Amino acid sequence: MRELLHSVALRAARYLEDIQERRVSPTAEAVRDVEKFHEPLPEGRMAAADVIRMLDEVGSPATMGVAGRRFFGFVMGGSLPAALGANWLASAWDQNAGLFAAAPISATLEEVSLRWLLDALALPAGCGGAFVTGATVANFTALAAARRAVLGRVGWDVEAQGLFGAPAIQVVVSEEAHPSVIKSLGMLGMGRERVVRVPVDGQGRMLAGALPELNGPSIVCVQVGNVNTGSCDPVAEICGRAHEGGAWVHVDGAFGLWAAASPRHAHLVAGVAGADSWATDAHKWLNVPYDSGLAFVRDADHLRGAMSLTAAYLPQGEHREPSQYVPELSRRARGVDTWAALKSLGRSGLSELIDRNCRCARRFADGLAGAGFEILNDVVLNQVLVSFGSPEATGCVIAGIQEDGTCWCGPTLWQGRVAMRISVSCWATTEADVDRSLEAMLRIARGAAAQAR
Repeated sequence: MRELLHSVALRAARYLEDIQERRVSPTAEAVRDVEKFHEPLPEGRMAAADVIRMLDEVGSPATMGVAGRRFFGFVMGGSLPAALGANWLASAWDQNAGLFAAAPISATLEEVSLRWLLDALALPAGCGGAFVTGATVANFTALAAARRAVLGRVGWDVEAQGLFGAPAIQVVVSEEAHPSVIKSLGMLGMGRERVVRVPVDGQGRMLAGALPELNGPSIVCVQVGNVNTGSCDPVAEICGRAHEGGAWVHVDGAFGLWAAASPRHAHLVAGVAGADSWATDAHKWLNVPYDSGLAFVRDADHLRGAMSLTAAYLPQGEHREPSQYVPELSRRARGVDTWAALKSLGRSGLSELIDRNCRCARRFADGLAGAGFEILNDVVLNQVLVSFGSPEATGCVIAGIQEDGTCWCGPTLWQGRVAMRISVSCWATTEADVDRSLEAMLRIARGAAAQAR
């Protein structure tokens, strides 16, 4: 085992070194080579070292360079060194994080991390917290607590009685609500198409004055960190109006909620602590490995009531039992990675990471605008939308950038405009990476324009 793990560490270290200079997207040849994995189930054994060798030699070249400094296609941070190391060690521990009795260290680190997260994100102390797979399940988990609370107020126990015959729940979302929220509502039986959609402004922010009248059990879903523009709904105003009508306010803050950890950007999420539940993703702007979503609920009893389970063989001690706050029972020790990231960064390091990413986004926007290309959004966080002219011209430039490999950005459709979306969220990205990427973008855009003529 020692020799195998040493080999894996050397391969992983080499990969992380090479990815900084390798083209960001894999070559066509590397993608074709993954066909080697399509084979019948082997009849016999293969040595573990040979399994790892194949995985590295065939698999590593076929990866997207998300762990590098110039991947800007989605809000996907890399993994901080401490978080990656903690992830490896936690995997070696092989703990089932559902129960304190089964995994006291992972349960303890979840509890500590939860307290630190509430502090860093300026959320109310004492909130219930869930360490889940990603932002989709974080939204699902928080909205399950919301469903329990609003139906409970009218005398309906949804966990005991289900939704058959239950009072209807009015769900309000913005026109720019993320699909993960809509998916979560569908999984919870509240419907994807029954929602009331509120119009947004030119930056994708919900118009608080357009909120409908709220009657009976109601949930209002707001967003901080629009997936295209980075803009944030006016949460304070919406909370005031929604709470007057007795509604529950849920915040989808997959990446934007982290702005609260930066004194320079916290004003963008002003009033967010007045909501009732929140969802975010630690792999985005805390830069921990994947499978690290987070849900917070102001009243921990609502979260525990929606997620709890009992069985004679599951001991419940005096400590916080993680399985009482999440959909799963068996799961990996997610809180270890989060603890390591926060321990290594501290308050100042987390703020600096966010500020640097936002500064890099503005550098992208300034460079592209200075070259004559149209920036479609107010660059308030880490998102930049740029048009290179017609939809066809923009699509051509995006394809050229992806093929070039210096960096990687993806397309989007924003309020009727085809655009390239730049998302800056990696802990390792520097201004030098922005300048290198800008050079490639401008070279490709000018070449495409000359070819069009």
